[in-house]
Amino acid sequence: MVSYKSAAGRGAVVRLGLILVLVIILLPLFLLVSYSFMGVQELRELCGPVLSGLEGMSGFRLIPAYPTLRAYVRLLLDSPEFFTAFWNSCIQTGGILAGQLLTAVPAAWAFARFRFPGKGVLWFLYMLLMVLPFQVTMVSGYLVLSSVHLMDTPTAVILPGMFSTLPVFILRKSFSAIPGEMIEAAKVDGAGSLRIFLHVGLPLGKAGIFAILILGFLESWNAIEQPMTYLKTKAYWPLSLYLPQITASKAALAFAASIIMLAPALLLFFFGQDYLEQGIVASGIKE
Repeated sequence: MVSYKSAAGRGAVVRLGLILVLVIILLPLFLLVSYSFMGVQELRELCGPVLSGLEGMSGFRLIPAYPTLRAYVRLLLDSPEFFTAFWNSCIQTGGILAGQLLTAVPAAWAFARFRFPGKGVLWFLYMLLMVLPFQVTMVSGYLVLSSVHLMDTPTAVILPGMFSTLPVFILRKSFSAIPGEMIEAAKVDGAGSLRIFLHVGLPLGKAGIFAILILGFLESWNAIEQPMTYLKTKAYWPLSLYLPQITASKAALAFAASIIMLAPALLLFFFGQDYLEQGIVASGIKE
């Protein structure tokens, strides 16, 4: 009885701790949504000391005193620069994801299923590039893009992202988890390497493919350093660079734009989290 009570007490403490952590994690998101429905004057009263350097202390309010959709209406109907930035984000992110599908998927299949000279060395180079931060390769990437006259174009952001090594690492695990018996059975039936890849590898490795698409979208959609380094013309800037340019006097606009920018990433993550988990741990297929 004593042990049962102590175990129940520990369980209650754990649940309480998890709830507290959840509240801390969700509170900034809740405030972001709440503040996006506040008027200019209310935001000035709450955030003025922080955003505009006004005297006094910043306030804290969970629910807007006078909810309004004015910020969303102004953003969606009277902010053409927002739509330009949104379209730029879609183009750059879509180009990167399409490029990763064309390059990372065949490369991962080759690493998982083929034997060729220099495979170990090439894989080591892939892993080395994966752990190197952008700051290390920024100058060399800048020089290469400048030499081929791609600087200050959307291609300058898309091209390096297409050859990211993380998707290859994730997909190699997913493809390696495919039972060898299935590959051998396909070969016995007369299937060639390309047919095996298209009809066996892709369907059975879809968890990993969805995982790299989700991770690639989250990384590309929220990228700041790459567009900031390679894009100088504001007409090419994505949303990640557009939001910091909104001044303190347009705080309501900034909160509304942040919600719209956050929505696609949240929806993609919630609906694809099962594929994401399976792809990362490479547990979608077991022998």
